[in-house]
Amino acid sequence: MKTFVAKPAQIEKKWYVVDAAGHTLGRLSTVVADVLRGKRKPIYTPHIDTGDFVVVVNAEKVVVTGKKAEQKIYWRHSGYPGGIRGEPFARLIKRRPEEVVRRAVKGMLPHNRLGRAQLRKLKVYAGPDHPHEAQHPEALEIKE
Repeated sequence: MKTFVAKPAQIEKKWYVVDAAGHTLGRLSTVVADVLRGKRKPIYTPHIDTGDFVVVVNAEKVVVTGKKAEQKIYWRHSGYPGGIRGEPFARLIKRRPEEVVRRAVKGMLPHNRLGRAQLRKLKVYAGPDHPHEAQHPEALEIKE
């Protein structure tokens, strides 16, 4: 028997919508990352983008456990000496809730050009509305 390798032209990409309200950030992100990579499909091939599109709504209502809301720091660097800045989770979730979910998922994807291509299929919105109704996304259930 020969090993099956998916070809980019054969891959059928679907759209899923996930409601993040009340879900734990890490548990939500692992499921979303698996869908983006294509690990839920039988044709999964590690070096080919076999994943689907994911739309995350209500990102502002995602929760974290323990004291992470006060203690978790998101770092960024300007590229200049002394240009590092930190922002706590509680302030970032108020200012840019989409960024919190996007960064959590990004950390669970490969750190190469394949991971960047998979991250482009993630669409995150703070509120319940999104402009992707024309793609007819299916609801994706997250089990806690």
